[in-house]
Amino acid sequence: MTVETSKRDYSLTGTETKLAEERGLADAEWYASDVPRQRMRELMQRRDGPAILHTAIWFAVLIGSGVLGYLNWGTWWALPCFLVYGVIYGSSSDSRWHECMHRTAFKTVWLNDALYELASFMVFRESVSWRWSHTRHHTDTIIVGRDPEIAVPRPPDLLGIAMAFFVLKSAPKEFLRMLKHCFGRLTPAEVTYIPESEYPKVFRNARIYILIYTSVIGAAIATHSTLPLLYIGLPSFYGAWLMVVFGLTQHAGLAEDVLDHRLNCRTVYMNPVFRFLYWEMNYHVEHHMFPMVPYHALGKLHRELKADMPTPYRGLWEAYREIIPTLFRQVKDPAYFVRRQLPPTARAFNP
Repeated sequence: MTVETSKRDYSLTGTETKLAEERGLADAEWYASDVPRQRMRELMQRRDGPAILHTAIWFAVLIGSGVLGYLNWGTWWALPCFLVYGVIYGSSSDSRWHECMHRTAFKTVWLNDALYELASFMVFRESVSWRWSHTRHHTDTIIVGRDPEIAVPRPPDLLGIAMAFFVLKSAPKEFLRMLKHCFGRLTPAEVTYIPESEYPKVFRNARIYILIYTSVIGAAIATHSTLPLLYIGLPSFYGAWLMVVFGLTQHAGLAEDVLDHRLNCRTVYMNPVFRFLYWEMNYHVEHHMFPMVPYHALGKLHRELKADMPTPYRGLWEAYREIIPTLFRQVKDPAYFVRRQLPPTARAFNP
C-alpha cells in the first residue's frame, strides 16, 4: 500500500516526535484481542522450570562448543565449533536478553536479571539503557519519532541491513555511546526515555563493559593469540547473523503509526530448533499484544487468538518472499508498505 511520500524523521527529538504526540500516537491505547480473564491469568503464569531447562541446554551447547573449539584449536575442526559457539553467543543470546528484560522467562526475578545482564553483554547492548529503550519500543511500537528501535526505517538502507548481519553498522555506534556513558554523558535521544534516577547505573555498567573488553584485548596481546577474542567480543560480531535473520521478520516492511500490533508485527511458524534458539519470539504479534505472557506460553496464546489474527507465515522462506521485494520497492517508494489482511472473524479496531 502507498501513502504520503515525504521522507520522515526517525529521530526521537525531531518534528515527527511532536506530530506523534499531536496525533495521539504517543503512549496511546492499543488494540487487544479478547481473551477470557481466567484464561489470561493461566497464560500469564510464570514458571522457573521451562527457562531453567532451556538455559541449562543453552549453556551446555555454549560451553561444549567452546571447549571443543579450544581442544581443536589449530585445526580446521575448530571452525565449526566456533561457528556454533558464535551463534549461541551472538544470536541466541538476543532472545534471552529480550525475554529476561521483560522478567517473564523465569518466575524468580533475580534469575531474569542475572541472565539479562549476561545476555546484554553477549549481544553488545548496555543493559540499563536498552531496558528503557525496549520499554519505549513496546509503548510506541513502530511509531515514528517515538520508537527508538525501528530497525528498518524508510527508505531502507540495504547496505546497512547487509552490514547488520555482522553488527558492522550498529556496533561502532553502540561502542561510541558506551564511551560517552563512561564519561557520564547520554545522547539526546536517551534523555527522552531513560529516567534520571537510572543515569548512575548506565554510567557504571558502561565502565564495567569497557573494563572487560580492555582486559580481553590485553589477554590476546599478552598471549599472542586471537583465542581470547573468539570467546569474548568477536562472537558478538561473527555470530550475530542468525539474530538478524530472525529479527527482520518482526516488523520490516509493515505499517508505521498504527495502534494495532496485528498490522505492524509478524508471527512466523518455525521449526523446534529455531523456536528454541529464538525462545518463541516467532509469535511476535502475540508477544507485542500481551508482553507479560511468558515465552513458553506464546504458542498457547497464539492458538487462543488465531481467529482474530492475520494468517501466520509458514516459515522464514515465506516471510522473506514478502520482506525482500518490499524493502527493494521501499528504496524507490518509501511510502509503500505491506498491509496485513485480517480474517473475516477478526474484530475491527478504530481508535
